[in-house]
Amino acid sequence: MQTLTFPILAELVELKAKAASIFPFALGAAYALYTYHQISPLPLILYFIAMFLFNCFVDTWDNWNDYHHALDTADYQRNTNIIGRESLSIPQIRVLLIFLFGTSLILGLITAALVGWPVFLLGLLCYLVGIFYSWGPKPLSSLPVGEIASGLTMGYLIFLMSVYINAHTTFSWNASTLGKTFLVALPSVLLISNLMLANNTCDLDEDEANARFTIVHYIGRPSALTWWLSALIAAFTLTCLAVALHLLPATCLAILLLIPWTVHQARPYLKKQVKRETFRHSVNILMFFQFALTLLFYIGLLLPH
Repeated sequence: MQTLTFPILAELVELKAKAASIFPFALGAAYALYTYHQISPLPLILYFIAMFLFNCFVDTWDNWNDYHHALDTADYQRNTNIIGRESLSIPQIRVLLIFLFGTSLILGLITAALVGWPVFLLGLLCYLVGIFYSWGPKPLSSLPVGEIASGLTMGYLIFLMSVYINAHTTFSWNASTLGKTFLVALPSVLLISNLMLANNTCDLDEDEANARFTIVHYIGRPSALTWWLSALIAAFTLTCLAVALHLLPATCLAILLLIPWTVHQARPYLKKQVKRETFRHSVNILMFFQFALTLLFYIGLLLPH
């Protein structure tokens, strides 16, 4: 039985994908500073740790459920899923799941106690999505709603909670505020959904063999690629719109400089959807876009506005 070394643990919790949630968190803090000129360090730090640990739980939980519910036991369960491939200890992973979930929950409740009930309700929604994403008779990841669930939860709710935690003393829950925050977060929502869409497009045959019928099963690969490309274009367009509406600083327009590189990254994936060869291009686009937008936002905070 394999020891749970750091490289194996990093793959089990999918550490390399954590930037997808870290950047919306950082973007939310920047938006709170830019719009409300407020920051709340202690609850923000507690929220970050809780969010990070729960994200690790969700991905470990996903691998756990995929392993135990796999119909393709000869190949996927033994050779593809990390638990079977590395012969990991089931009791050890169970303890890890309890630790990640329990610690995250305690820190989340402390954060909610410090800043108010909206964090509790939004956090509860995130927990429900995270738990049922890969658990139950019909997990969200096996249905044609996985892209929407992951995009809205990681791209918007993490961002929104980060904004509220920092600006909870002046934040107003109204249509105008929610509309503005949603527009700023929407590029992240689209690109995180795109990551899931690309994953499901690459895994279409494997998913169908394991009775997971994602949106790609219903619309087909050509339509999935059109959706993926359209969302990519929309992410750049919506960022420019947010700048024009003064929701983002003008420095964020420099994101347009990323377009030639993005085109270069998109072409191999649009040509061939193979997990081990081209899926990484969708990952690269998400990470570099989020990193660039967040960096440009913080640079904008340093300039007069």
